[in-house]
Amino acid sequence: MSSDANDFARSMGIATSALRAQSGRMRVISENIANADSTASTAGGDPYRRKVPTFSSALDRALDAQVVTLGRIKTDNSDFHVKYEPSNPAADATGHVKYPNVNPVIEMTDMREAQRSYEANLNIISATRRMIQRTLDILKI
Repeated sequence: MSSDANDFARSMGIATSALRAQSGRMRVISENIANADSTASTAGGDPYRRKVPTFSSALDRALDAQVVTLGRIKTDNSDFHVKYEPSNPAADATGHVKYPNVNPVIEMTDMREAQRSYEANLNIISATRRMIQRTLDILKI
């Protein structure tokens, strides 16, 4: 494979790894949003705890390039939101209910950032495909 072909493959491989990582990030954010108003299944228990995706760098030997991967999914250990709701089945002995430590505004901001990164990587793949096609068109002449 020529050097230019390797460069094209490397660009597409790196962008594809980023698409996978951002897709995983969006999945975690979606789970957080879906559970934002959930409560514990038992009285006084802990509700859903927000998850935070991490990224890591990995060497793709086939591409001879550093690519991004979705790393460990960590839990956010910040405090739960507590409301006084004595009639709620999830209330503790004092009538307080714990709600997840999920802030929907933060989650939507993170989702938008992940979406923009995903779109940027799609644009890289599209631009690379256009360059490959133009190169092939030139070679046909």
